[in-house]
Amino acid sequence: MKRILYLLVFVMILQLADAQFSKTLFDTYDVYKFNGISSKRMKHAELMTHLEALKQSLGTLVTIKQIGSSAEGRSINLLTLGSGKTKIFLWSQMHGDEPTATMALLDILNYIALHKNSAEVKKILSETTLLMIPMLNPDGAERFQRRTSQGIDMNRDALRLQTPEARILKATRDTYNPEIGFNLHDQDPRYTVGENGTVAVISLLAPAFNVERSDNAVRLRAKKIASELTLVLNQFVKGHIAKYDDTFEPRAFGDNIQKWGTSTVLIESGGWKDDPEKMFIRKLNCVGLLSVFYSIATSAYEQTGTQPYENLPMNTKNLYDIIVEKVTLKFSDNRPSIVVDVAINKEEVKDSTGTYWKGRVVDLGDLSVFTAHEKINGEGKILDANDFELGDILKVDDVRKLLK
Repeated sequence: MKRILYLLVFVMILQLADAQFSKTLFDTYDVYKFNGISSKRMKHAELMTHLEALKQSLGTLVTIKQIGSSAEGRSINLLTLGSGKTKIFLWSQMHGDEPTATMALLDILNYIALHKNSAEVKKILSETTLLMIPMLNPDGAERFQRRTSQGIDMNRDALRLQTPEARILKATRDTYNPEIGFNLHDQDPRYTVGENGTVAVISLLAPAFNVERSDNAVRLRAKKIASELTLVLNQFVKGHIAKYDDTFEPRAFGDNIQKWGTSTVLIESGGWKDDPEKMFIRKLNCVGLLSVFYSIATSAYEQTGTQPYENLPMNTKNLYDIIVEKVTLKFSDNRPSIVVDVAINKEEVKDSTGTYWKGRVVDLGDLSVFTAHEKINGEGKILDANDFELGDILKVDDVRKLLK
């Protein structure tokens, strides 16, 4: 009985220490974040410049090794930190337009450089080996597009391995055989948490390794790590964490890396109001990952169980960027006026003058079951049906001007 009591006390102490570490990371983020990043549209050359600067700060704590090249010849690099027995493998920007975690990895490297003598960093680097591929699809990043320069969604190339980038990822996993993996992505920023309508800032998944979605020791460990990450993030964005659909996808890397024996957690960075450059979500990635590294180093996550992850609401899609509510839609012909809600989503548009935001009209009618980052009261106001139709692109700033 005494032994059980001592064990419970020890676990509580570890959990309190983890929570305090997470809170400190969150509260002091502006002190250690990597300041060289100006935009989420970071290209390969800029990343390499940043990595060189961080290598100077980290010294012998990091090795940077080119492990291959993209289809267009850009280097794909592996960063290694630490000498611990538990290997943690992280790969980011498999899709070229999903850069949030890439920025967070630079923050993590900067934190380690600035806090190399702290007890937490020493523990992480002595108990784990961190293996990071910060930009797996540099050709896609160059174009800010999902697919590789050969037009392939790399996350559907885990079996045929036709792309050089996919072969590099598979070879790296097989070479190091890491116990734990983090598959780092961005999802549509309009996903929501269950049916409550709040935006899903982060969605997590411990992928299935078979059609039956069975559990084995590898997947159960992934679920425990996802649970630990859930507890960390709930300190800062409670109610904004969702669970990604775990239907088995036989061609996907996350599902197969789980199947090959690496406990894998998918992190999907979603949306947050007034954060188009994903800077707040980058912060959450940084804080969450560093916290979980420490929890893995101390083995505290093993006491977490799987329920915090299992109990997460599912990813749903009930969000628009803007809804103009109960506005009167007026027609110039004999059709009668009607009262509608109008949904508008923001889109990035790039032309010769630069990159800017416009809005696309995506739905109209009774949208009372949906939520939005911004709701505009249209009661008593008129929209002229001649001014827009479904699919139209509008300047976001002009939306209010249409209301008469």
